[in-house]
Amino acid sequence: MRITDWPAAERPREKLLERGAGALSDAELLAIFLRTGVTGMSAVDLARQLLADFGGLRPLLEAHREEFCRGKGLGDAKYVQLQAVLEMARRHLAESLQRTDALCSPGAVRDYLSAQLRHRRREVFCCLYLDSQHRVIAFEELFEGTLNAASVYPREVVQAALQRSAAAVILAHNHPSGVSEPSQADIWITERLTQALELVDIKVLDHMIVGEGEALSFAEQGLL
Repeated sequence: MRITDWPAAERPREKLLERGAGALSDAELLAIFLRTGVTGMSAVDLARQLLADFGGLRPLLEAHREEFCRGKGLGDAKYVQLQAVLEMARRHLAESLQRTDALCSPGAVRDYLSAQLRHRRREVFCCLYLDSQHRVIAFEELFEGTLNAASVYPREVVQAALQRSAAAVILAHNHPSGVSEPSQADIWITERLTQALELVDIKVLDHMIVGEGEALSFAEQGLL
């Protein structure tokens, strides 16, 4: 049966318009993105099959181009469309964060950093530069390491913060393993960076580790 033959309340597009995107399942959201199915499969059936093949929505969204394009009903056109959607989401989060006090919007900071780092397969160390009102000046990836480590140089972090006239920073890096608990090396480099930045009157407000679940905050854990 085609989706157009379904009761209106069960069609993904009509359901979204009536109840909002949050009411839709992963398969229904993906079906709207796909727009059409393939021979013998509706868009929803195809979406369910793709979610099963990829192991869920997130692995599908983060798949490399070659892997993504091997999926039934997918290809370069869908890959390009998906990348554009994901980038628009990241830019929306960035613009939302820039209009607020970062300390008053911990959820926005977490969402933004997670969107930037969660899909990365190598460890990346980043810095969110803030002005004296804790508004975002810029976000920058400073160091990229292997799957389990990144070499972080305090001098370069200090220089980058001074170049942007930052009054404060939020440090961040990802754990490709998915485990967000800080290692001893994470704690040590945070202490070194805090000391180095204090010498030039720049405060480290937090250090967040992005893993599989909610990003871990050093400030909330009492590690700063």
